[in-house]
Amino acid sequence: MAKLWAGRFEKPTNALLDDFQSSIPFDQRMLECDITGSIAHATMLAEQGVLTQADGERIVAGLMEILREYQAGTLVVDMGAEDVHMFVEALLTERIGEAGKRLHTGRSRNDQVALDVRMYARGACIHVQELLQKLLSLLLELGEKYATTIMAGYTHLQKAQPITLGFHMMAYFQMFKRDVVRFEHAYEEADVMPLGSGALAGTTYPLNRERVAELLHFSAVTDNALDGVSDRDFLLSFLSAASVCMMHLSRFCEELILWSTTEFGTAVMDDGFSTGSSIMPQKKNPDACELTRGKTGRVYGDLMALLTVMKGLPLAYNKDMQEDKEAFFDAYDTLCKCLPTFTEMLRTTEFRTEKLYESAGLGFTNATDLADYLVGKGVPFRDAHHVSGSLVGKCVHENRALCDLSLEELRAAHPAFEEDIYEAISLESCVNRRRLIGGPAPEAVLASVKRGNEWLAKHSGEQEA
Repeated sequence: MAKLWAGRFEKPTNALLDDFQSSIPFDQRMLECDITGSIAHATMLAEQGVLTQADGERIVAGLMEILREYQAGTLVVDMGAEDVHMFVEALLTERIGEAGKRLHTGRSRNDQVALDVRMYARGACIHVQELLQKLLSLLLELGEKYATTIMAGYTHLQKAQPITLGFHMMAYFQMFKRDVVRFEHAYEEADVMPLGSGALAGTTYPLNRERVAELLHFSAVTDNALDGVSDRDFLLSFLSAASVCMMHLSRFCEELILWSTTEFGTAVMDDGFSTGSSIMPQKKNPDACELTRGKTGRVYGDLMALLTVMKGLPLAYNKDMQEDKEAFFDAYDTLCKCLPTFTEMLRTTEFRTEKLYESAGLGFTNATDLADYLVGKGVPFRDAHHVSGSLVGKCVHENRALCDLSLEELRAAHPAFEEDIYEAISLESCVNRRRLIGGPAPEAVLASVKRGNEWLAKHSGEQEA
């Protein structure tokens, strides 16, 4: 197929360059966006009198026919085409004749591709938010279900204080909630219509850019043609949001991997989300978690790839920017695999509540509460901290727990101890007394779940609107 831009050239491009620069193997997925954008552009050109009404109608009808074939799966994409934009325009011209050659009036591939990518990015942002909302909904269910299930909280991967499994789940709810907001911001950045920027300096044709934005449901139009064709910040925002989201998934996966080990033994992966060993018959491997953890680095690489592509480019468009799509598509595809897989894996995971409670009783997780007890009796915190630490040291040497110490032994460390110390350092009391907003007490966790449900309902409604 002859290049639509070949008029200035005396010989065809080398086959090596054709193959090297061809983007249709990956940008064909934007075909629907490309056609939809072209329909809006042709409609506006006819309304403005740049095209005759007859040509405008002929172009729109031809494009609609191509779109229907694509959606029906009957359209054969020419993989020898330079890119999806050239393919659609050449096919249209082949089908409707001279009118097809007028479609590109007042438009450059530079602003055309910027439009297509923005349209695709908007859809990707919405889809990822939908996937995240399913995960958030599950986390709210688990937060409520396990609001009273006591477990050990950790710092430095050492037992720290008793919390609840519901509280732990709600911590991840907050992380993924922020991810939704990040993708909302990425959507807002993509939701600006660049068509009319031309190659870099706009056009002399009397285009109605606001009309195209209206037809394509964009909130605004770009305010500078140079920036309009060379901006990929919206993709960087998507990739940044994707990287942070994958980081959150990876952290969660790391914990589930640890909890599923014999050493922890507090989580059991469903057989449907585990694999075995080709040589060791006893193995049950958490592959879904491990792959998600591994794919996180892949998405980080996509972000770094595009940052590196963009860092040295002079204005306006440069062919380097063709590299934006593969990084974007790869990160998007990775999220679309990881999020639903992780959500269903988590839904089917069994948490061994008795083991969680037993584990929380080990490692002196109530030592802080013992110190707080003394503070409540008027002892300065630093002194109380020292007394608690010395009692922990005694228990370590004697292989005992704090609650095993007699009142006489406690009073030998400080006379402020009374019989109520045992209730004060019980796991239930340690958790239930932390009822402040954001705390692990069941009532605080359930209040957090309630706020989470309200937030999720609001954001789901906004997205549907």
